[in-house]
Amino acid sequence: MSQFKYGFHHGGVSVPDLDAAVEWYDRVLGFKVERRFPIPTIPAQVAMIANGALRIELFEVPNAAPLPEDRRIPDRDVHTHGNKHVAFVAQDVVALSEELKTRGADIVWVKTMPHGSACFIRDLAGNLIEFVEGPIPAGEAGSL
Repeated sequence: MSQFKYGFHHGGVSVPDLDAAVEWYDRVLGFKVERRFPIPTIPAQVAMIANGALRIELFEVPNAAPLPEDRRIPDRDVHTHGNKHVAFVAQDVVALSEELKTRGADIVWVKTMPHGSACFIRDLAGNLIEFVEGPIPAGEAGSL
């Protein structure tokens, strides 16, 4: 067994408009800005947003290519190699999806499957976000 331990820090998401994305992630998912900073070598404007122990790094890069249509659909996105989506756990996915709908979330689908319920939504740029049903690990919960 290795002596090295690690935990999840954040997921990174490229968006076309950083201010609009910060507003969307706050209004829909309850994430607040932890800090903003530039990365001149990309160049990018960046916002690290947090909800409890959960973090997402949002990038706005001038003239970035938009997300291809296939990357906006969960069952088609997996046919392209690379990172697919960020996923969060929720105790009641169906109830959460109803709340997200009232907040203006673009619900892709909500499914109850033999292994549990899941929901996919899209952010304002079409990036996929999944919620799976299950217990929330102690100290890792975010809230709406």
